[in-house]
Amino acid sequence: MKDERIEKAWQEALSILKPTTKELEHGLALHADAFVCESYGFAPRSAVDQEVIRQALEEGASAMELQDLSEDMSMTRHVTDVHERERYIEAWKVSGVNCILQNAGEELQDPVQVMKRLARFTYVTDFMRDFVVRAAHPDDIVRAYKEGKRCLYMSSNGIPLPQRWTSVDEELGLLRVFFQLGVRMMHLTYNRRNMIGDGCAERSDAGLSDFGRAVVREMNRVGIIVDVAHSGERTSLEAARISERPVVASHSAARALNDHFRGKSDEVITAIADSGGYIGVCCIPRFLGRTRDIVAFLDHIDYLVKRFGADHVAIGTDIAYRSPGPPDSNTPSVARPKQRPRWEAYWPDSASRVADPVIKAREGQGLVWTNWPLFTVGMVQRGHSDEDIRKILGGNVLRVARAVWPD
Repeated sequence: MKDERIEKAWQEALSILKPTTKELEHGLALHADAFVCESYGFAPRSAVDQEVIRQALEEGASAMELQDLSEDMSMTRHVTDVHERERYIEAWKVSGVNCILQNAGEELQDPVQVMKRLARFTYVTDFMRDFVVRAAHPDDIVRAYKEGKRCLYMSSNGIPLPQRWTSVDEELGLLRVFFQLGVRMMHLTYNRRNMIGDGCAERSDAGLSDFGRAVVREMNRVGIIVDVAHSGERTSLEAARISERPVVASHSAARALNDHFRGKSDEVITAIADSGGYIGVCCIPRFLGRTRDIVAFLDHIDYLVKRFGADHVAIGTDIAYRSPGPPDSNTPSVARPKQRPRWEAYWPDSASRVADPVIKAREGQGLVWTNWPLFTVGMVQRGHSDEDIRKILGGNVLRVARAVWPD
């Protein structure tokens, strides 16, 4: 049985876009023929087995254990569960996405925590290699595309550090280790301030530290893409200006259209473009603006293309398809103990320059991961050339991956 939500989301987006028959046919054909690589995102996620959670609760599992258990199931259950595997494959195929720069590391610096997600996605690509593979080199991405397989190019939401602070060289040592483990892109900061620089949600804007500059240089040397998606204004600007390789904001938006702290100013975007990098437009409604739907998403793409050129625009949705679970399952979600906000998720209201009401839903109308082909239809409607659309859909991501690869 297919996931009926996919068709519902598809029809919802069509009702907003209202393409002509010619626009729809051209956009769908272009998407099917194009190489599609997401600049930052998540592979489809499986439903969590609530009975397993219930049993863990009865055994006294901590909040951290429950979170870890849930995340493990959502990221790996499609390896062993037939139903979840079907939903996983269906979502990939409907989206038309060929490769994802996969968030495969926690939003912090602890190497063990960073390694957990990396291990989970490595496990999936080891045991589902007939369908999805792990790309270690940009050429692997192209090879998977030609073979009709999907692939993951690993990224991390944090820079893994020993945090012993004995020497700069020791702290930088894990960059090469995690490159050897397959990580190809890393966030300098994640919302909060760290020893590298200020995050986007800090009230201050101190920029890169001296250590942060050393981190950027080492990432350039090792061959890891510098990602400033969650970095502060000055941190992003300085990183883009000192880097000798392209810098990206893998999942962000244009602050000129919506003055939210997760967006990037024209000054920062100019510096990123000058480095040879790109801005990946996300699908988070409150980052995009008040319309909060696929129209706002396309508005950001339009603005970036017209202001900075199609060579510096990509799509990094920052949303995931989530399986609804088996159709005959009536097991209710297990109530869990209330938790305080996690450190990296602490976003003070004052960090946003405009009113930003709490929006529980992460997906706006039409902004659903499986609607990728309609993103292309929308770009066709907006008058973007096929060549530019191919760059935005994946060409720019592949270009930067090659440019950052060590000499």
